[in-house]
Amino acid sequence: MATTYDFPSDLLAGQEELHQVRAELSALLKRLPWSVAPLDGFSDDSGWRKVERPASPGWTPDEQAEVEKLRQREHELAVFVTTHRFWTEVASSERVEARSGLKHAHGTGARESD
Repeated sequence: MATTYDFPSDLLAGQEELHQVRAELSALLKRLPWSVAPLDGFSDDSGWRKVERPASPGWTPDEQAEVEKLRQREHELAVFVTTHRFWTEVASSERVEARSGLKHAHGTGARESD
């Protein structure tokens, strides 16, 4: 039998924003050059697989600041979600299931865990 959790609205909002910030950070990192600092490209085929990277112009100060801002917000939200007072109301043996339910709730209010 699946358990239904009545997540508080601020916890749901925090989890939803955490999903959004992580998606935004991931998209930003994918479009930025592979190296923060300007570096020459390289090719190395001496390992178990060939590794190649083109020359990297590095990140601009604005790009570095944006990544730092998103990482800081991600950290703040992760701390908020994991230390929320709601978790003290959930039996320790059910917290993993409840946490999984929250991750998949997507702002829908109470969610039945799978």
